[in-house]
Amino acid sequence: MASKRRIFAGQQLRNLRAARNLRQAQMAERLDISVSYLSQLENDDRPLSNALLERLAREFPLDWQDVGADSTEKRLVALREATADPLFPEALPPEQLARIAEQQPAFAERFIALHEAYRRTGQRLEMVDEALAADNASGTRLPWEEVRDWFHFANNYVDRIDHAAELLAGKLRGSAMSPSAEAIAQQLASGFSASVRYESERGIREYDALMGHLVIDPGQPPATRRFQLAYQLAALALKDEIGSIVEGATLRSAAARQLLFVGLCNYAASAILMPYGAFRDEARRMRHDIDRLGHAFGTSFEQTCQRLSTLQRANARGVPFFFCKVDMAGNITKRHSATRLQFARFGGACPLWIVHEAVAIPDRILVQLAETPDGVRYVSMAKGLVKPSGRFDRSPRRYAVALGCEAAHANEFVYADGLDLATPHRVEQIGVSCRLCPRPDCDQRAFPPSDRAILVDPDQRGVVPYRIG
Repeated sequence: MASKRRIFAGQQLRNLRAARNLRQAQMAERLDISVSYLSQLENDDRPLSNALLERLAREFPLDWQDVGADSTEKRLVALREATADPLFPEALPPEQLARIAEQQPAFAERFIALHEAYRRTGQRLEMVDEALAADNASGTRLPWEEVRDWFHFANNYVDRIDHAAELLAGKLRGSAMSPSAEAIAQQLASGFSASVRYESERGIREYDALMGHLVIDPGQPPATRRFQLAYQLAALALKDEIGSIVEGATLRSAAARQLLFVGLCNYAASAILMPYGAFRDEARRMRHDIDRLGHAFGTSFEQTCQRLSTLQRANARGVPFFFCKVDMAGNITKRHSATRLQFARFGGACPLWIVHEAVAIPDRILVQLAETPDGVRYVSMAKGLVKPSGRFDRSPRRYAVALGCEAAHANEFVYADGLDLATPHRVEQIGVSCRLCPRPDCDQRAFPPSDRAILVDPDQRGVVPYRIG
């Protein structure tokens, strides 16, 4: 039998309490222990118990990753997350989970792998929505759909590109949070003999590889112009790394490979402007306040939201967020989820979701506490945005972005501060899409679920003209 673990984490507990601006009495109350016991823990007079580790994981899920982060602890983290799936009626006691993780590591790792396979299989089964919505009997995916799925199964994090972009940013940003537009333009000139001009009538960005001329639309907002500079730098400086990943991707068409190259350049540009380590640290310090983060890194609201959804680096993960972009017609044009929430692959999302209201109300942040049919609750933020066209005779683009996390991470998400997380009737009952939602009594249903029969009674009429069988 393995020896009993003794984890002393006094410094981590003190740092955690300071970061959360908590007094000892407040911290002790959060952990359901006495102040004297907390004082002993902070001075390394006593080790952390399994029960206390479980409470830390529940109250401070991200910080807990750094406490006792040996292989057994990492296994215990993954095991706790897997067994917390709503699939299981109740959670296992923390002492039992700790014994399994320590004394039966092979079984624990296989269970974790099995649960991950189950979760991925469920996501793949949900892709039946693609065939139904597209009415495509052959099941052939379009190039952009292939690329969307590639990023989905990469968990929207590309380690090789992210590290390379972070290294490049470190050479350019000096003591600043993020490289300036001037520093990026200078690197383009000195490293790749590329000149930058700002001219209208050429689209948002156009690069002449033969002449080395980069033309950017001056009518775009400063954050957009700087992002286009970063894109071009990524396309030139990280060409080999990006090309290698594209070459190894199992995509069926040249168009899909080209789209993946563009997608990876966009990813790298985001990582240059918001370097992983600095951005993750600031995001946590600011409790993921998007306006504050955008100001610190010089990025737009949308760019900042999307970057937050990519913080999935091993041993330095951020809050697992979902992110999406929705147009005026309700189409989801960008989507990613590091949470258990998965988006409908075609058409609009659940009409009860706050993002649809946000599209019609630009420049106002809306928040919502919602629950999906599997019983998981989410805190989400949505904001309607207007991107100017730069000229009178071209309409601006109007859309909304949404960012959210599971309610377990509400303490890390500033937008949850005004929500009543404890009152059941304040929770909006949402689904993924009508075709996939099993709820039988939703007044907003547009279509019946694809796997259920409907019952029609000519003598009765409710809000929806059928009942779910």
